[in-house]
Amino acid sequence: MLDIKFVRENPDVVDKACESRQNAHWDRERFFELDEARRSTIGEVERLQAERNAKSKLIGKLMREGKKDEAERAKAEVAANKGRIAELDERRASLDGELFDLVSAIPNIPHESVPYGRDDSDNPELRRWGEPREFDFTPKAHWDLGVATGMIDFDRGVKLAGTRFYLLGGVGALMERALINFFIDQHAQAGFKEWWPPVITNRESLFGTGQLPKFDEDLFHVSGGMYLIPTAEVMLTNIHRDEILDADVLPLLYTAFTPCFREEAGSAGRDTRGIIRVHEFDKVEMVKFAKPDNSMDQLESMVAQAESCLQLLGLPYHVVTLCTGDLGFSAAKCFDLEVWLPSYNSYKEISSCSNCWDFQARRANIRYKDPKAFKGTRLVHTLNGSGLAVGRTMAAIMENYQNADGSITVPEALRPYMRGMELIRSDGA
Repeated sequence: MLDIKFVRENPDVVDKACESRQNAHWDRERFFELDEARRSTIGEVERLQAERNAKSKLIGKLMREGKKDEAERAKAEVAANKGRIAELDERRASLDGELFDLVSAIPNIPHESVPYGRDDSDNPELRRWGEPREFDFTPKAHWDLGVATGMIDFDRGVKLAGTRFYLLGGVGALMERALINFFIDQHAQAGFKEWWPPVITNRESLFGTGQLPKFDEDLFHVSGGMYLIPTAEVMLTNIHRDEILDADVLPLLYTAFTPCFREEAGSAGRDTRGIIRVHEFDKVEMVKFAKPDNSMDQLESMVAQAESCLQLLGLPYHVVTLCTGDLGFSAAKCFDLEVWLPSYNSYKEISSCSNCWDFQARRANIRYKDPKAFKGTRLVHTLNGSGLAVGRTMAAIMENYQNADGSITVPEALRPYMRGMELIRSDGA
């Protein structure tokens, strides 16, 4: 969430930011109407309070002077004054709420280093690692390999839960677990603290990270006004909601595996085959809480951490910088890692690493103190990144490591997590 004072003093900056994001807008006229009404109400309350205080002092003086009638009239005026202040306080609360809702719907301001662009086609490539494999046979897509090896059962997944769900069996289930443990171990070795959070969350947590109120339709609702989490970012970031951290503990590095649930509204017709775009998927998440002066360095190291996982698995990928038109609601800057998938003959997103600046921290009220550097408290910077999306990693392994006979070679780094298995045969053995 943006600072209301910043919005008031920099409306042109907000206009430009929303324009650069292509699909964002804010009601500038309504904002200033509400802001002026709020400040006018505050001024009127302060005037009435000063008048009330003066009248109260006068009542005591009149009583001491024996001017009872004048004192009673003054008391009546104070009572009327008190009633008017109560009305104005109620009006101010209403204005505060409407102003808060308006500002909370404005997306984050893109960092000055973010390139301008309309959509993901304008995301500039930053670097590449590895070369897409040249096959001497016609490669299969992971949805065919998954069925042939018994790793994925799409029909029974649909029978159990509906469209865009799938069932993993045998080696498929083993690889899913193996990848989760592999990713968690890599992050733990890099200094990330592992957490095991709930997968059901409340509105406050989703508001804190920016999913609510804007993306309510994309979330799975459960009873009691609760939601299934769309990502562990929600839980990890909100661990410190309404807390003040000591500067000495920053940066804090957290990681967690969770299943993730998304309605995927608006994606009809896209990636309908396979396990690339589904309603439930597993993901290992990274979250950082950083001081403002080095949060961009922390973003770079988070990207490097995600890259290291792909490199250890030997999967070709590239890194792109998200342009303004493709930037997420809460992000000030974001890099996407996209892994090579032969079935698409292109790169597909497997990780997004974002610096949200103080946008989420303001919504979630996460601050830090550093008595040696400044008085009071300041907002931390929050960062998040996939490390990695498990299903998409499995799909990438299946497609990039497939053999002419339909078998799949297990990446060397993953073998200790798969009981030493080196080859997955087309019969599921």
